Amino acid sequence: KQECCPRAHKNRTIRMNQELTAIHQEVLQNLESIHGALLRMNRSIQSEGTFGVLKWDKAYKRLFRRGEKNVILELTLISCGFNLYKYHNKKQRQTKVA
Repeated sequence: KQECCPRAHKNRTIRMNQELTAIHQEVLQNLESIHGALLRMNRSIQSEGTFGVLKWDKAYKRLFRRGEKNVILELTLISCGFNLYKYHNKKQRQTKVA
């Protein structure tokens, strides 16, 4: 102990939470199972969805308003704009096919 912790004046005890350790082991088993691997693979394919498009394709990086009501208003406006963009693109695709 003196080599490891020369400044330690009192005797310290280390306790392990057995219940938490058991839960961690269960989580690791679930993640390493075949079902867990499939879920992780699916998540990596579908990561972020609309938010990824907004952040990277539309260069929207942050909220500019403060306060809960204003943030909700900004997100609503962004969502409406994104839905109009998708609707417009869908209509353009339909006119090209027809």
